[in-house]
Amino acid sequence: MFNILVVEDDQSLSKLFCTVLAKHGYSYYVANDGLEAWDIIEKQYIDLVISDIMMPNMDGYELVKSLRDNGYNMPVLMITAKDTFEDMKNGFRVGTDDYMIKPVNVNEMILRVNALLRRAQIVNERKLIFGDMELSYDELSVNIKGEYMLIPQKEFYILYKLLSNPNKAFTKQQLMDEIWGMDTESDPHTLDVHISRLRERFKDNNQFEIKTIRGLGYKAVKP
Repeated sequence: MFNILVVEDDQSLSKLFCTVLAKHGYSYYVANDGLEAWDIIEKQYIDLVISDIMMPNMDGYELVKSLRDNGYNMPVLMITAKDTFEDMKNGFRVGTDDYMIKPVNVNEMILRVNALLRRAQIVNERKLIFGDMELSYDELSVNIKGEYMLIPQKEFYILYKLLSNPNKAFTKQQLMDEIWGMDTESDPHTLDVHISRLRERFKDNNQFEIKTIRGLGYKAVKP
């Protein structure tokens, strides 16, 4: 069972979040501000933090920054009434993983919690399960129903990125920057070639399809 820490000084909202989390099978802990959150984190393993920004003693920005500065990498979902771009930028700058604006749709909150936990497991285990496929980041391998396939490094990283975020479109520049590096002299045609090789390599699979988003880039979808 995953442990979720709710850091919120609005008691009614905190109670609502905890009720919904419990309904979906999560264990929860409650703190009124960042200082109380730290007391819990130092005593209890926490998988994910849901935090408000405006709180007494230690606000959400300070909490997240102190977590990252001290080596804690659990996902943080920031929930706040502050809805300007600058507020969001500040949140992401200190290490927030996702952001929701009040009033919060609790069903959407659960979807975001699920997604953040799934990504955290992918990072920690360095393995990805997608349908009947298991991708091993360290081995650069794909296992489909017991059949192993070693994939060239760049192709594997592209595939891993796309399947880690199904249905999400990535620009060519995003993929180039992450996989080849921002200082690469390779042009986007290099990416197109690798995508073509992946399509040919997995042409007989029914697990995923790499779609071209005209004028933008690529995304992976289930057929």
